[in-house]
Amino acid sequence: MTLSRRTLLASTLATAPLTTPTPAEGRLRTGFARLAADGYSPLAGQNVGLVTNPTGITQDVRHIVDVMHADPRVHLSAVFGPEHGFRGTAQAGGSEGRYTDPATGLPVYDTYTKSGQPLADIFATSAVDTVVFDIQDVGARFYTYIWTLYDCMEAAALAGKRFMVLDRPNPVTGRAAYGPVLDPAFATFVGRQPIAQAHGMTAAELAQLFNAQFLGDKVQLSTVAMTGWRRSAFFDDTGLPWVPPSPNMPTPDTALVYSGTCLFEGTNLSEGRGTTRPFELLGAEGIDGRWAAALNELALPGVRFREAYFAPTFSKFEGKTVGGVQLHVHQRELFDPVRTGIALLVTAKRVWHGFAWRPDHWIDKLTGSTLVRTMVDAGAGTDEIVAAWQPGLTAFRTVRRKYLMYG
Repeated sequence: MTLSRRTLLASTLATAPLTTPTPAEGRLRTGFARLAADGYSPLAGQNVGLVTNPTGITQDVRHIVDVMHADPRVHLSAVFGPEHGFRGTAQAGGSEGRYTDPATGLPVYDTYTKSGQPLADIFATSAVDTVVFDIQDVGARFYTYIWTLYDCMEAAALAGKRFMVLDRPNPVTGRAAYGPVLDPAFATFVGRQPIAQAHGMTAAELAQLFNAQFLGDKVQLSTVAMTGWRRSAFFDDTGLPWVPPSPNMPTPDTALVYSGTCLFEGTNLSEGRGTTRPFELLGAEGIDGRWAAALNELALPGVRFREAYFAPTFSKFEGKTVGGVQLHVHQRELFDPVRTGIALLVTAKRVWHGFAWRPDHWIDKLTGSTLVRTMVDAGAGTDEIVAAWQPGLTAFRTVRRKYLMYG
């Protein structure tokens, strides 16, 4: 008898739990865990396409594509890969293309850089009835997975497909939104719509906000909420395993600082790519201990700065030893990553004569307007810059409250 991988998986699962093991009382259950525990009943009789990446896992670290493919209660017929790819083999700015997944035999379609009608055509070609989204976000506006979510919702509406979001936690809490709100004139794939730089929301909450506030043609949207998640919880409070959502997001500590230190992508300083601590290490040739000293004098809440030297193995300053700082967050409940990012920019320009913005003004795309760049260049201090975006942030916080699903 010839056995397919699906048959083998199904026979294995017949003697093992079909879904994620039930967590202890009060522990977090993801949207997928709840959907599976319900026997996938909302997807009964439908061809299902799944937008996911390596973070789409169960509590016991099985990939949900493998679990769904082996389960006769749901018909998973296609997978859609975002930036970095479904299996996560591509670096920043890359994807895996169109291929057949060797593990399951499922067709994998590439969504990266695709939106609107071209993406709707992919959904039509795949012949799915419902597109399901399950990817771990990190809470920053310029992390592209939330715009993959937005683009897929828009395309699903154009293609007449249902859309479901399986929720996962915001790893840096959902307590508050921080930072400037995007000016729509600066919309790109690192910011499609006017939300705050650190949005403080989950994927399902964002999906509801997107559908109500920004999509002209609303998609037929459903969400599967988590249970056991509180807005004050950091990722290590959840009991979930961490899988790097992208190659340069190795730990939850990276996510904690990312919404502020990613701004250094818009400068000529290294943002720590090519090190074991991306976005925690920042530096350039010619920087010395004066930067860390200037930062520590500010007594920013919850964070200290260590003079550091490192040699990136790729990206900026590849193979060269550079000087700079490492962030050490010691009271994460007090830490404001975006204000800290601005303080880093202001002090870097002040203590290092070589400071420069990227010539393409990428910083404007990351911050969502010219405000930060022009104020830093004019010599404004951290508090003055932060104060300048407060009216827009206050307005966003008011809108955001309508879509919060958790206490």
